[in-house]
Parts: sequence; structure tokens; C-alpha cells
Amino acid sequence: MRGNRLGDETSPYLRQHKDNPVHWYAWGDDAFAAARREQKPILLSVGYAACHWCHVMAHESFENETVARRMNDAFINIKVDREERPDIDNIYQTALMSLGEQGGWPLTMFLTPAGEPFWGGTYFPPTARYGRPGFTEILDGISGTYAKNPDQIAGNVAALKEALSKALLPAGGGSLDRKTLDAVAADAIRMVDPYSGGTQGAPKFPQPMFFRFLWHAYLRTNGAMFRDAVILTLDNICQGGIYDHAGGGYARYSTDAEWLAPHFEKMLYDNALLIELMSDVWLETKSPLYRARTEESIGWLLREMKAEENAAGFALASALDADSEGEEGKYYVWSEAEIDAVLGADAGPFKHLYDVTKHGNWEGSNILNRSHHMDWIDTTEAAMRPLLEKLLEVRGKRIPPMRDDKVLADWNGMIVAALARAGIVYGRPDWIQIAATVFKTVTLKMTAPDGRLRHALCDGRLAHPAVLDDYAQLARAALMLAEATADQTYIGLAEQFVETVERHYGDDNGGGYFLAANDTTDLIVRSKPGHDNAVPSGNGAMAEVLVRLHFLTGQAVYREQAERLFNAFAGDTPRSNINHPTLLIAYEMLNRGTQVVIAGDDADAAALWQTALASPNRLSIVSRVRPGAALPENHPAAGKGTVDGRAAAYVCTGMTCGLPITEPDKLIQALTPP
Repeated sequence: MRGNRLGDETSPYLRQHKDNPVHWYAWGDDAFAAARREQKPILLSVGYAACHWCHVMAHESFENETVARRMNDAFINIKVDREERPDIDNIYQTALMSLGEQGGWPLTMFLTPAGEPFWGGTYFPPTARYGRPGFTEILDGISGTYAKNPDQIAGNVAALKEALSKALLPAGGGSLDRKTLDAVAADAIRMVDPYSGGTQGAPKFPQPMFFRFLWHAYLRTNGAMFRDAVILTLDNICQGGIYDHAGGGYARYSTDAEWLAPHFEKMLYDNALLIELMSDVWLETKSPLYRARTEESIGWLLREMKAEENAAGFALASALDADSEGEEGKYYVWSEAEIDAVLGADAGPFKHLYDVTKHGNWEGSNILNRSHHMDWIDTTEAAMRPLLEKLLEVRGKRIPPMRDDKVLADWNGMIVAALARAGIVYGRPDWIQIAATVFKTVTLKMTAPDGRLRHALCDGRLAHPAVLDDYAQLARAALMLAEATADQTYIGLAEQFVETVERHYGDDNGGGYFLAANDTTDLIVRSKPGHDNAVPSGNGAMAEVLVRLHFLTGQAVYREQAERLFNAFAGDTPRSNINHPTLLIAYEMLNRGTQVVIAGDDADAAALWQTALASPNRLSIVSRVRPGAALPENHPAAGKGTVDGRAAAYVCTGMTCGLPITEPDKLIQALTPP
């Protein structure tokens, strides 16, 4: 008897299913051998620990003895954590979309014993409803077709193989230039909701990379419509119910078009990307709202999300669940009576400001939000802060959502970069130090004895080969730390990561990088994704890393690698390019970026350095050369130093550097676009 085999897995998501009556396998040789031996199709279920609809399907179907019996009789059942194995998820999400279906989680795919997909969907109710067929009907239909109509299965397999061979590799065929960037931005701005921000319709995802691209369009063109779209979006995210006003941090997305009602899971990557974007926008707007939300969100991360902690440091956990006590959002919502009891005489002004009513604003309860009172008034905010702290204290006595304790290398790379950037922008050296601590913890603990990174760490156990994103995001984090600390050893670490990427993820024939390494052997195909989804694509992040390294080292090879990557992914229309904004930002950095080199080691050098770092021009790359240190010989600023003993800044474009600048105000002028 097979039984359920998930009890020894590292993934909290897989362990959530260890007591299911379903005879789950983890992805691996044992499962595929069983499918071949028993000549059964595979039912692949992919989800993640914080996913609300994954929990719903688990409760309705996977915990049901009758449904489980049908699954066990007719299928070999494999459960995958999409966060532990993004390479697997990418393949089968693409297969589902090739069937004309919307992707998402839980992903339910049916495979041959060789792992080839032939049909699938996402969430299925146990019996037909919501306009969807019942899961038991699906099981019976698939198992019957597999047994009685092998030609139909073979036809589906062949069609999906052909679709995957095209969809999992970039089409390319286009070219990039300034006109392309402007055309993509013009197309993108039409997708923005002019009332609530974000892209039009529901559900609404924050999409920080999309809006980072629009922010760069504003800086490039001075077009107010781009600026306004980004600020409108961030203001509504910060004041809407998608933000946790009591505890800090952003939920993954809003189910409505007004940012009120989230699926309440909080993901590390969303918070990292939003912190970095808001920090960049704050340099232009000086919005006290963005500063407060950044401080509160970092406070939440440090209060609730530390993982793998010891005396030497810590990393950050992946996510908090949407559900607690079996109910979505129960931990976060309030009744009017609860607010009255906690806040007493202060309840009236608070309820008015935070949209609290007797009948609630969501399923009979209240999600705290400020969507109807967006203005920031210092005295009001100061009065509300202790009231929110009272609510947080009371909320802390509730049963909390489950935390997904696994540490993911790429997501931690994103938060390191965000903390380093926020530390620079807001003058918080403590955040920069935290970023350095997390980076050190991750790179030490997640490097296996073979010298290669692993993707996931949980309960002290490493799991799964690193994917491209791990190396790309940690290399980017290293370069952000180099900028924030002036410690050049981080540049060497980034170069080591890039060397590994070239050796194990590169494509000598088509340019760009595969998601999985060349020695990852349990996939039916290696994909090469360039589109940004919930997180920036690994190829987009690698493009920025290569561009930064080209500027920082003067090495032409990094520029050549970046240009091959751009050529691999550039589409031939604005709409085909709009899906990889991270890549487009890197392209603009390569072609319009400047490098600022600060020479010196005194207070004047520090002032120039801080001025350069705080420039709203995010296409500038800042490095510092202290006495006794030297830039590489092929660097455009090689040999340049202080001027008559005074610290100096050099602004370099391409291989040409301007005259030395010794005054911070003149450096600001030099970095301000005309």
C-alpha cells in the first residue's frame, strides 16, 4: 500500500497535506516509477502554504475519504509546493494556459507517467458549482478517457508538447530603442485604472515592476501622466484594505477594484518590491505616507517574519497564511463592538477614519482602510498611532495565521535589496545593516557543500537546486549592498554568482538564461521565462545585474552578455514588450545610465556619496573609491582621484567622465535630467 509520503518533506505546504487520505507523493523518481509500474496517469496538484483556494480544495476534496479513494484508485497523486519548485510550476502553468485556461493556484494537471501534460485546470469544487464541473466528475472522466481512448490522450500530449516548445522559450525577433520604451509606456498607461490606480478591473495586484517601469517613463520623459499613475496607485495601496493598518505589511492582492478586500495572505516578495518602489518614488515626492508605510512594513517583517534565527543572524520567512481558524481573514477583521471595547471614547474618530460600521464593509466584518480619508495630516496620524497599537496588542491574542517558515533564496535577495535601498533613501543605516545580516545568513546557510546555492531552507534543511532567480536576485542584492556600504567585496560576490549562472543556466545558442540549471534532471523541458509575473523574471533581474557589473568593472563581457539577453527577449510590438518591464528598465540603464564615482574618505566624500545615492535618477550607479584602492584599468574613471586633497565626484557616461565635482549641490545639478 502506497500511503501518504509527505510527512518527511521540508515544505510547510506539503506537510499541511501529510494527513490527507490521499496517497500523495512528493515530486520525484518514486512517483514516476509507480505511475509506470501501475500504468496510471498522474494527478499533479501545485499550490502554496498561504493560498486560500488551495485550503478550500484541500478541505473539500483532499480530506474527503470518498474523493481520496477515487484519486488513489485511478491516479498516482503528486503534490508540489510552487514556491519550492518554481521550475515545475512554470512548465505546467504554461501548459494550462496553452489549453486556453487562466493560470493560478491550486493548479490541477493530469500527466502521463512520463510527466507529459494532457489536461488540467485550477480549483475544482467537489461537485459542480460556480460554473465549474465537480472534481469527482473530472476524476471519473479523465480516468475513463485515459483507459479507453489512448489516442485522444496521445493527441493532447502531442499538441501540448508543441505548444510548450514555443511558449517556454522567448520568441524574440524585435529590437529595443528609446522609441520602443516610449511606445510601451504609452501602451501601458492606458491599462491603468484612472480612479483607484493599479491596472483596470478586479482582482487587483500591486504589480510593482509594471509601475516601476512607468516611474522610469516619468523620469525619462517628464510626462505627468506616468507620475500621476504611479502615485495614485501607491496612495490607494497604502490607504486601502490591502494594507494591514494595525500591523504593517501588504497582502498579495485585492479581490475588488478598489483595493478594499484582499485575499489576506502576506508574501515576502510583494512587501520587498513595494518597499523598494516606494523608496524610489519618495525621493521625488517626499510623501510622509510612503515613509510611514515603509517603516511599518519593515517593522512587521522584523517582528513576525524572522526565520532560521541564531546569534549570528537571520533570514526572512516566505509568507503568512490568508486563513486562521479555518476562516479567511479572521485574524485581521473587526466588528464595531470590538473596536468600541478596545478604544472606548476614542472609538468614534477612529471608526470614521478607518471605515468601521455596525454592519461592516466586508462579509459582515470590517477591514480597516483609509480609502475614503486619504489625506495625510500629521496631527491626525499621531493621534491614530497609539490606537492602532492598542488594536495590534489585542489582535496578538487571537490565533494567528500559519507562517510558512521556509526561506527562499530569491525572495530574500529581493528584501535585502529593498532594505538596502530604503536604508539609503531614508537615512536608516540600521536597515542597511539588517540587509547585510540577511544576505550573509542566506549565502552562508543556503550554499551546499558542492559550492552551489539551494533554493529553499526550512528547519535547517536545504532543499532543491537553485533556480536562475536565486542567483540573479542575490547578485542584485550584493550590488545594492555594495552601493549602500561602499564595500567592494560585494561586487566580487556578484561576479561569482554571474559566473555560476553562465556555466549552469546560460544558453549558448539563443541568449538569455534557463530557469533551471543544466544538471536539474527531473523536468520534461527547461523553460526560459522573460515575462515578469508576481515577481521579476530571473532574466530581467540578470539583465540589471549584468548592466551594473559592466559599469562597475568596465568589463565589456558583461555588456555583451546583457545585449545578447535583450536580443533574445525583445518583442516586435509594444504589447509583446509590456510583459517584461524589468528587462526594459535594465535596457534603459545600459543605454542611458550614468556612473558616479566618489573619490575620497573624509566627511566631504561622505556628503558627495550620500548626495549621489539619494538622487531620484535611478539610472545612476554609485561607487566609492577610498585612498589606496583603485578602479579596474578599463573603467572610465580609472586613475581619477581627489583634487588637491579634496574629495571629488566623477559622473561618467559610457567611457567618458566629466570634470571633477567637489560640491554636493553641483553634483545634484549634474545628476538632474535636462
